[in-house]
Amino acid sequence: MRINRSMRWTTGLLCVAVAMGLCACNGKLATGTPADPTQWRPLFDGKTLAGWDTPEWGGSGKVHVANGEIHIGMGDSCTGIRYKDPNALPREDYEIALEAMRVEGGDFFCGLTFPVSKDAITLVMGGWAGWVSGLSCIDGRDASENETTQMIEYKNKQWYRVRARVTKTHIFAWIDDKLVIWVERKGKEISIRSEMDLCVPLGIATWRTHGAICNFRIRELGKFERTEVPERPAE
Repeated sequence: MRINRSMRWTTGLLCVAVAMGLCACNGKLATGTPADPTQWRPLFDGKTLAGWDTPEWGGSGKVHVANGEIHIGMGDSCTGIRYKDPNALPREDYEIALEAMRVEGGDFFCGLTFPVSKDAITLVMGGWAGWVSGLSCIDGRDASENETTQMIEYKNKQWYRVRARVTKTHIFAWIDDKLVIWVERKGKEISIRSEMDLCVPLGIATWRTHGAICNFRIRELGKFERTEVPERPAE
């Protein structure tokens, strides 16, 4: 059978689309994900909150699913979700990824709490009136006052790709493919702020802000990745 030029072009585009993959968030391309030696496992089915609890902090906003996204509404305190089955989660040598957006509000729209061995830590995005990002807590100091403190401007109604990696020696995090967190674990105390207790060991919370997340997934690291140490970002 003869295949004309138009058919070859269409087939080629289809192959590229399949290879790149589509995000659950309104068909956006899930770019920035490295070639995976291990399989990503979805943590959100895109339709329901199956597998998740919605803790009550007192004054929490509404949590609901719409358009393939989990919306964490604005309340008078924290609002968030917590994974129901902690025994199904790796504690080291794993990577977690999602996309997050601040829909409205002016504080952190993604407080991602995740396991670090027997402990947990929180990646805060846009805390302390909207600018501060970092890990809470390291040696008892929160994201506004430790070595991971960053001043990052986030725009409302814009999606950001988030990826965190925990190995036996380090914690890393990328935002929109930029490595922003590089922490050596040796000799450091890992903990969380008390507000995040209801998210342990895995959860996401906002503070008086409406946030949305999608394409939430996790995978165990391949053999090479477990010892790979990316170059530390410049100070």
